[in-house]
Amino acid sequence: MPRQEVARVALGTIRTVNGLAALLTPRKMLRRLGVEAETHGAAIYALRMFGIRTIILGIELLVAKGDRRDEALRTAVPIHASDTVSAFIAGVHRDLPRRAAVLATVISSINTGLAFLARDRNQAGELAGADRA
Repeated sequence: MPRQEVARVALGTIRTVNGLAALLTPRKMLRRLGVEAETHGAAIYALRMFGIRTIILGIELLVAKGDRRDEALRTAVPIHASDTVSAFIAGVHRDLPRRAAVLATVISSINTGLAFLARDRNQAGELAGADRA
């Protein structure tokens, strides 16, 4: 299996699993982040919204074909890069405990790398043969 396919399937699987966890077990995820669900009820709502978005993005990478998959691959890098920056900023501003912010930043960085690897060469910015002239 080509590296792009391995990265696409890995990212789609990670997205789907993380999305299901956020949608179905938001309190548990909040505890792992060091946030008390009882005092931050809005975070449960936000995680569920994040969850369904992430499930849809994951399924698109796993089952979509053609133009729909191409669009999912094109948007994957900016989505995960913004997640990485958001996690980093949450740590800097102490919106999350340090350990949770570092973990979220690392996970989002890995997802950004997978998103970049999943793109084909033309999507990654290299010129196609006919365009090089």
